Amino acid sequence: MSFEEAITDVGSGVIVDIEVTPGSRSISVPSGYNEWRKRIEVKLTKNAQKGKANEQLVECLAELFAISSLDILINSGATSSKKSLLLKGVSYQQAVSIFGAHLKR
Repeated sequence: MSFEEAITDVGSGVIVDIEVTPGSRSISVPSGYNEWRKRIEVKLTKNAQKGKANEQLVECLAELFAISSLDILINSGATSSKKSLLLKGVSYQQAVSIFGAHLKR
């Protein structure tokens, strides 16, 4: 299976399972897909201190999906590298299309 397993439709939006690598040299959202953990991989330049990496993740996803950062909530994993985020107002098909376009490069 592929990255679609990391996306769940919840009616009001989608929940995306993500694995974050903070402190990378460059930002890459998304950077790949971890088949074993069934999570979309993301690389961020900010370190995981005082919520900086979480802020950068939310900003990057908001930009990627052209939605407000207020429409993105960290559902679980705020202090972990494995996170589940709720993207309000994003359809399952939109999420698959946008992540798919970036992951198949």
